[in-house]
Amino acid sequence: MIEPSTEHTVIQTVHKGLTKTKLVKSIFFIILGSILMGVGIEEFLVPNKILDGGIVGISIILSHLTHVKLGIFIFILNIPFFYIGYKQIGKTFALSTLLGIAVLSVSTILLHDVPVFTKDPLLATVFGGIILGTGVGIVIRYGGSLDGTEILAIIVNKKLPFSVGEIIMFFNIFIFASAGFVFGWNRAMYSVLAYFIAFKTIDVVIQGLDESKSAWIISEEHKLIGDAILARLGRGVTYLNGEGAYTGDDKKVIFCVITRLEEAKLKSIVEELDPNAFLAVANISEVRGGRFKKKSIH
Repeated sequence: MIEPSTEHTVIQTVHKGLTKTKLVKSIFFIILGSILMGVGIEEFLVPNKILDGGIVGISIILSHLTHVKLGIFIFILNIPFFYIGYKQIGKTFALSTLLGIAVLSVSTILLHDVPVFTKDPLLATVFGGIILGTGVGIVIRYGGSLDGTEILAIIVNKKLPFSVGEIIMFFNIFIFASAGFVFGWNRAMYSVLAYFIAFKTIDVVIQGLDESKSAWIISEEHKLIGDAILARLGRGVTYLNGEGAYTGDDKKVIFCVITRLEEAKLKSIVEELDPNAFLAVANISEVRGGRFKKKSIH
């Protein structure tokens, strides 16, 4: 449900050098995320005939048509992707995915007869999408996966002239179109909305609520600006040596990492000390090591 290149990077990072403590932590959160996804599906989406994308969406349609438990389809349809994940990403990923899918399947079976939270389709769409996206995001953040669509798209991408995102989009268009014939077109549109909400929620969970940003500043007043960032924001800065490609002049580049709440203050500092300074700000999904911890502000 997210851009698979991002998911692949997260997975590779998580699986390098897992200690026992981190392994237990990963298992706990994969189980938690899988249960949350089960709640989102069985307590919000399925009772209101709203679909998720990917293998889960196909499973919901098949379960509706055959009256077989949803969890059985989710597990069976994902079996081929355990092997593909093992070959393409690694044993730890395959086992993490197997754990997540197993817990998700059992959760949907156990929650099937539990009274639903709401029969309002709009409320079910919004809150179901948020809960589902939170669950998926947690699982991905800790090295697993709950849907084989992304893995399939990575494989197909190597043989077809389409990006991974485009392949997933085509796949989900087919699923939501099928939902229109099975559940009605208004439910298909609710399904698209739920998918979009879940997609955005996954991004928030993976990147974290306290999103960090990198700032690059080129200015003749680099020392003044650097000192002001340290004193007024409490953030450390690094001076890099640069060279203008057009003029050939030596330049000092200020690099620092801030939170999104500090972005406006940083811009005001730069504007105040050098209105002509070059400033570029970009999102960062994770910050580790160094001296990112905030210093006291004078």
